[in-house]
Amino acid sequence: MTMKPVVSVAGVAAVFMVAANARAQWTVTNLHPAGATEARAFAVSGLQQAGVASIAGSERASRWSGTAASRVDLHPAGATGSTAFAVSGAQQGGSATVGGVTRASLWNGTAASWVDLHPAGATRSIVLGMSGSQQVGYALIGGDEHASLWTGTAASKVDLHPAGAAYSIAHATSGTQQVGEALVGGVLRAGMWSGTAASWVSLNPTGSVQSTALAATGSQQAGWAIVGGVTRASLWSGTAASWVDLNPAGSASSQVLAASGSKQVGFAVVGGVTRASLWSGSGASWVNLGTFLPAGFTESYATGIAIDGANTYVTGYGFNTMTGRNEAVLWANLGPACDSVDFNGDGLFPDTDDISHFIAVFGGAPCPTGTCGDIDFNNDGLFPDTDDIGALIRVFGGGACV
Repeated sequence: MTMKPVVSVAGVAAVFMVAANARAQWTVTNLHPAGATEARAFAVSGLQQAGVASIAGSERASRWSGTAASRVDLHPAGATGSTAFAVSGAQQGGSATVGGVTRASLWNGTAASWVDLHPAGATRSIVLGMSGSQQVGYALIGGDEHASLWTGTAASKVDLHPAGAAYSIAHATSGTQQVGEALVGGVLRAGMWSGTAASWVSLNPTGSVQSTALAATGSQQAGWAIVGGVTRASLWSGTAASWVDLNPAGSASSQVLAASGSKQVGFAVVGGVTRASLWSGSGASWVNLGTFLPAGFTESYATGIAIDGANTYVTGYGFNTMTGRNEAVLWANLGPACDSVDFNGDGLFPDTDDISHFIAVFGGAPCPTGTCGDIDFNNDGLFPDTDDIGALIRVFGGGACV
């Protein structure tokens, strides 16, 4: 590998300022299909997006593959309305109103593949999130919403409703843990389950008058909590005490709607405008995705996120003042591939010497082995750049490049 020149530590601050402005920008694809009066995308998995399009006066569950023209109508025969709220791999989840009843639904990419998940005894049911073989949402039982878990059939439904709760809803699953909300003791509380009603854990942080968890990824949960009179985008790591306030400076209100890996998406109200938002675990990391939308878009929401190696895909929708409607959009940041974690070229990896040697060379020291790679670990053309250190540590731990 060709070595790039090492910039002295004294010049790092100046380079960081250039780097902040030179990082790869997001691209935006308008997914609004021909003939639709409105469209919203709610979820993304790999190169697939899921949501709803209003066509000929009917709300129709839809999936896309990265372009407006790729839209596939998932609306099942006999339905009067349908929406896809979730996607995982080749499957989509949501609801369809058939026979006057809104029914939790599962698709395998086509309208004809529709599977009715509506459980016996329920008067209404919806799938709101899914991952792997799990689907979550709620079923209306005896007039109350009960958080529910399915694994592909109506008969597989597990009631997650916690003891003593007035109502509960599951919004997302990581594949092993489910998250949502339960009204307990008169307080709406963000919560987490591990497959049973008895496993419910309250995530409502100290000082919060109301909270809910809308996303789950790995060992993290995300959503919002009202603290100090402000609705704040929130992040947890399994306990109420782990709560992290993601509300960006100057925001009147914010929520996380989806999460993947180390990133979260949702919206923040800044300057009186709702702006699609991206975070990387802190309020200071906030990125306004609305700035990348074409001219004419005002309010916007980021509703789903998927990270595929170095690439990040975000779905959502925004209001287009030029057309007077909500339009589904896809943001994409196609990042570069990272170098090998065997930075020092000694043939041993993962090896903590690679991290220490990288930091040494980053600071201007010579390569201890004489066979080191370059310090532009994430290959974005910016160095020295602390993003390279973060990328090395992530990849070293088995995570994504970006």
